[in-house]
Amino acid sequence: MDNKVMTAVVIGCGDRGKTVYCSMQEKFPDKMKIVAAADIDKSRLEAMKRDFDIPDENLFCDADELLKKPKMADVAFICTLDRDHYRYAIPAMKKGYQLLLEKPVSPDLKECVEIAETAKETGRDVVVCHVLRYTAFYRKIKDLLDDGAVGQIVSIQALEPVMYWHQAHSFVRGNWRRSDETSPMILQKCCHDLDIFVWLTGKKVDTVSSFGSLSYFKEENVPEGSADRCLDCSVEKDCPYSAPRLYLNNIRNGNFGWPVSVVCPDPTEEKVTEALRTGPYGRCVFRCDNNVVDHQVVNLLMEDGITVNFTMCAFTKPGGRRIRIMGTTGEIEGDFDMNKIQIRPFNGDDYEIDVSAGVADFGGHGGGDAGIIRDLIELITEGKRPDGITSVDVSLESHYAALAAEKSRLCGGSPVKIRDFIKDIG
Repeated sequence: MDNKVMTAVVIGCGDRGKTVYCSMQEKFPDKMKIVAAADIDKSRLEAMKRDFDIPDENLFCDADELLKKPKMADVAFICTLDRDHYRYAIPAMKKGYQLLLEKPVSPDLKECVEIAETAKETGRDVVVCHVLRYTAFYRKIKDLLDDGAVGQIVSIQALEPVMYWHQAHSFVRGNWRRSDETSPMILQKCCHDLDIFVWLTGKKVDTVSSFGSLSYFKEENVPEGSADRCLDCSVEKDCPYSAPRLYLNNIRNGNFGWPVSVVCPDPTEEKVTEALRTGPYGRCVFRCDNNVVDHQVVNLLMEDGITVNFTMCAFTKPGGRRIRIMGTTGEIEGDFDMNKIQIRPFNGDDYEIDVSAGVADFGGHGGGDAGIIRDLIELITEGKRPDGITSVDVSLESHYAALAAEKSRLCGGSPVKIRDFIKDIG
C-alpha cells in the first residue's frame, strides 16, 4: 500500500476546496490526485479542469449528479457552505467515500449527530477540518501538557483576534455574514478554538455561558457623507474598511490569492474593480445585511473543574491566536502568529521555544492545512490513524459547546449544561 495514491472528488470548489485542499496535490504529487469536481459556478469548474486536468465528464454543476455516479475516488472533500454539508455528507458516505469535511460539520445539531451516526454505521472516516490540531504550534503545546510541564491544568485564557479587515471581508460582506444562511460566528469561526480546548485538556465541556453582540457593523453607525458602495463614497479614503484599499492594494502588491481570489476568479485590477462595483464585496460595511456578532466572550467549565475564558473580537489589527495555560506547577503562554511558546515553571527557570525552528512550511493556518492533508493521506493509503487526527464524534464536542454558547448569548448569558442541551435538541 506504500505506493498507493489517494484519489479525491471535491464538492465545492471555492477558496477552501480548490485553493487550499486541492492545491495540496502540488505538495504531495505522488500521493494525491483530484479526479472529479462539483460546483454550481461554471467558471470554478473551468479552473478545476485547467489546474488539475480533470476531464469534462468528471465535472458537475450539480453535486447530486456526481454522487449518483459509481464511486469515483477514495475520499470526498466536502467544502460547500455550512448548511449544505449534511446534504452531501450522508449520500457520500453511503456511496462508499471517506470524507474530508470542512468545519463546521453543520449548524444544525441533529444533522451533526446524524452524520456521526452514519459514519459509524457505514464504517467511514470523517476527518473534520479542525486544522489547528495539525500545526506545530499547538502540537508542541499538547506535548508539553502531556509531559506535565505545568502539572495539572487549572485554567486557560485564550484570544482570537479576528482582525478588522477579515471581519469586514468574511463576516460583514462575505459568505458568513448571516447566521440564518450559514452558522453563528462562534461556530463558524471559533469551533477551531473550542476543539483545541477539548483536545489540549483531554476533557469534555460541562457548562457554557456567553455574552456578545453585533455592536458596530450596522446602519446606525453609517458615517456622514458615505454611500452604499465604497467606489461611490466621498469618505472612503478615510475609512479603515475601504474595499478598494483592501482588495486593490493586494493586487498591486502582487497578492492574487485570498482574500482577493474570493472577490472574483482569476483576479486582475480591472476584474476586481468591476466586482466591487457590482458584487457583495464592494458594499459599505454599515449597509450590509449581516447579523453575526463582531465580539463575543465564552466561559467554559470543563470536566474536573478546569475553567476556560475565550474571547473573539473583530477589532484588532494583527491576528494570531494567543493562549495562556495555568497549571499547578507552572504556566505556558503562546503566540500563534509569532510561533513562540514561553514556559514558566514555578520551581525552575523560564524558557522559550521557537516552534518555527526546523519547520519548513508555516503557510495556511500555521502549516495546519498541509498537516491535515498529510495525515489524511496516511490514513487512506496506509490504513494508519495518526495521533490527533480529527474524527466527527470528537469534533462534535466543540459543536455542542459552540451552539450552547450561542444559546447562552441569546438568553443573556444564562449558563447552559451541555448534556441537558444535547438531550433537549434530541
